[in-house]
Amino acid sequence: PDPVPLPRLGRGSMGGMQSLALPLGKGPHHVGCADVMVGHTRQGLFLRLFYPCLPRAGAERPLWIPRYEYCGGLADFAHCSRRWCAPLLSVAIGSCRVPVSWNGPFKPCSSGYPLIIFSHGLGAFRTLYSSVCSELASWGFAVAALEHRDHSASVTYFCTVGAGREEWIPYRRVPQGQKEFYFRNKQVHQRAEECVRVLRLFEDISSGKSVPNVLHQDFDLSMLKDSIDLTKVAVMGHSFGGVTAVLALVKEPGFRCAVALDAWMFPLENTLYPEVPKPVLFINTEKFQMPESVAKMKRLSSRNSQTKIITVLGSVHQSQTDFTFLTGKLISRIFGARGTLDPYKGLDITSRATLAFLQRHLNLEEEFDQWDKLLEGIGDSVVPEAPFCRSNL
Repeated sequence: PDPVPLPRLGRGSMGGMQSLALPLGKGPHHVGCADVMVGHTRQGLFLRLFYPCLPRAGAERPLWIPRYEYCGGLADFAHCSRRWCAPLLSVAIGSCRVPVSWNGPFKPCSSGYPLIIFSHGLGAFRTLYSSVCSELASWGFAVAALEHRDHSASVTYFCTVGAGREEWIPYRRVPQGQKEFYFRNKQVHQRAEECVRVLRLFEDISSGKSVPNVLHQDFDLSMLKDSIDLTKVAVMGHSFGGVTAVLALVKEPGFRCAVALDAWMFPLENTLYPEVPKPVLFINTEKFQMPESVAKMKRLSSRNSQTKIITVLGSVHQSQTDFTFLTGKLISRIFGARGTLDPYKGLDITSRATLAFLQRHLNLEEEFDQWDKLLEGIGDSVVPEAPFCRSNL
């Protein structure tokens, strides 16, 4: 169970109280979310599902940081002392909530919602992209935000069988003496395989198999049967999750396209680039990409005219996470979360370009093509390709 949220404290030594100003989705649907854990080993899955839901008066809103342990994980990842930083983070952001309906009543859909599987970045976890996941869900998508178990999440856990004891999986840095590429490459393969397993999970649900949610929440997975269109599945992610999405296209023909937010291309082996069979939309931030990474993206766009690369001006790497919506200086200082672009505008660009791309490649009958120009890098605060990537010189 979620811990009791801490009361909001007034201004103090933390540079002012932090509040999380996540926007409501702009699409026509109310959004619900639920946590789903299947299996009692590391080989199971843990995800937060965002979905169109029925409106419900007085609906509970979920905590953004789901449990205190995640504050400790963030502290470890940020090279801060867990002893002082975890309680500080808990006080600063532990009571922030996401403006969606927790375990809200699922809204059935006879034609089936398309499915997006979302992969988080290094040191993140399933809730830190709630802004983009809930925005996409508000436009009629089911979005499964994974929490990876490859030691790239700042922390995660699974529940063992029987006693239901929680076993925690900490963030792991590259071991001394090991080449980073080999360490990260092994992780990216595990991550992509987890994305494929999410698709298998939804196939099981759709076939009527009983899939128990280990977390015993008020969300019955059988409700999803007949409401997810498994012919329309995309994979998406940020940073390490962006390259995970690209690799998932190689591993699973059921994924029809990928959206990569500021992808960190380093962990993918060169031999796999010719194997990427489907189009990718790369949405880069202005301040993150290196020439080598962009060159790898261009290897894909040169092979497939439907693969697009755009850059969002005034954005930094964390602009595509929820951290950019935190008001207050402390977290921005720790996580470098703010660019010069208004975060709400940045989210609009990211989600609209994504929707236009998904309409094109999942053959959706919506009006998302009104944002097609963004895919060519035409519009306010976007440019085509990646003209500003930093040189190593």
